[in-house]
Amino acid sequence: MRPQILAVTAAAAAALLVVPHHVAAQAAGGNAAHHAAPAQSGPPHSGAATKFGPGPDFLPKGVQFALIQGDPSQSGIYTIRLKFPTNFHFPAHFHPVDEQVTVLQGTFIVGMGDSIAVAQGQTLTAGGFITAPVNAHHWAVTRGITVVQVSGEGPFGITYVKDSDDPRHAHASGN
Repeated sequence: MRPQILAVTAAAAAALLVVPHHVAAQAAGGNAAHHAAPAQSGPPHSGAATKFGPGPDFLPKGVQFALIQGDPSQSGIYTIRLKFPTNFHFPAHFHPVDEQVTVLQGTFIVGMGDSIAVAQGQTLTAGGFITAPVNAHHWAVTRGITVVQVSGEGPFGITYVKDSDDPRHAHASGN
């Protein structure tokens, strides 16, 4: 059985129950705060203030990149944003850890497998969310300029299913 991408639409996410921290602490006998790990702190980021630049060499040409939090190359939580041009095809790839993706703008068609098959993909729009499980082969296609936020537990890694799709080979050979 092939792993599935877990998806939550914006409407389904809005229906989830959110319990404030102080309520959870009371339910746990008042000492839940003493057992919680400290959250990473960082400056707030508005969408308009996000500064995109060229992506690292592991991203296909045309993808813009913004670091929001952490260092994806190190252990710990990281958050990045990726900005794709319209009709972009991100080849099949996988990661050594789970990857959480939230669509912030545009249309993001994502699917499982070793090659892009748009008809079998799931279409997500702003507010849509997926988790691509560890080592699950997945791909994406955009409709319109699309921005996604990716977070996970570092260190980040990416392996392309087809070696010829890996942009690092083009950089290494000077192409």
